[in-house]
Amino acid sequence: MGGGKKAPASVTRRALLVVGGVTLLAGYARGSVQRITDAAHPAPASGRSPPPSPAASPAASPTARAARSAGAPPARARLAGKESPGKDPPSRGPRTAPHSAEPSRKEPTRPRPDRPHAPGRDRRGNGEPMVHLDDGPKVIALTIDDGPSPVYTPQILRLLDKYQVTATFSMVGLPVAAYPAMAREVAAAGHKIINHTWSHLDLVYQPPVVIADQMSRATAAIHQATGRMPDMFRAPYGAWSPAILQQCAQAGMTPLAWSVDPRDWSRPGVASIVGNIMRNTKTGSIILEHDGGGNRSQTVAALKIVLPRLLAEGYRFTTP
Repeated sequence: MGGGKKAPASVTRRALLVVGGVTLLAGYARGSVQRITDAAHPAPASGRSPPPSPAASPAASPTARAARSAGAPPARARLAGKESPGKDPPSRGPRTAPHSAEPSRKEPTRPRPDRPHAPGRDRRGNGEPMVHLDDGPKVIALTIDDGPSPVYTPQILRLLDKYQVTATFSMVGLPVAAYPAMAREVAAAGHKIINHTWSHLDLVYQPPVVIADQMSRATAAIHQATGRMPDMFRAPYGAWSPAILQQCAQAGMTPLAWSVDPRDWSRPGVASIVGNIMRNTKTGSIILEHDGGGNRSQTVAALKIVLPRLLAEGYRFTTP
């Protein structure tokens, strides 16, 4: 009786494959659209971004790993540590300049504010530095430090010769080696020459080997220039220690200090230098002045006034 024919099996399978393919293409398109939408508007699911992959991280590069292993700070830290414009650069610590011969030796070789001239400071040890004479009434001594100077030593020598005053010159080895003829002139004029170290180094905190070297080199320079062996020593800045006094004893040199310090090295003015000396000088005084270490024109001018005044008051000059 009536009924249609059945479709062949091959036609049915082709139809199913077509429908399935269309379905897969639609799903793929929807997934692509969703991925593009997610990339443009990421959902804050956890509140933080995913970490970069190790290959994309600069810190994971071979150069960065090598820098970390060497202890180098990251680039940002190095930039932050640079000196900013308008700010003072960080301190790099003090530098010590070597003692040089006059006239190039600079004022910083003079006593610092925390270490002023202090005769006999720290007198412990094997003896005390000499601070007074005991040669009778009205006998005093004039000592001249830090030379010789080709500029100021000749001027002082002329004054001493004019007033027939004998003085003691505390000489530093470096200028002696630089101006040996000047040292010989001082010796030839009959003045006493003593050891004031090789480079005017503060010896208080130096080890014994440095102290010995500073003394022995100065002695050698003085002996080579003048033929004399100094038998006295004056510590730079008037700074004494047991080790310095011990070395003086071993070297056979008497430590010499002073009792009148007009601070002429600081150039306080001629009137100040003169007034200080005239107020403080008395029997047995040892007066400190300078011919080296800087501009000593005030010292020369003050001595022109002081020497005749002291002689007029009956003082007599000698050497320790």
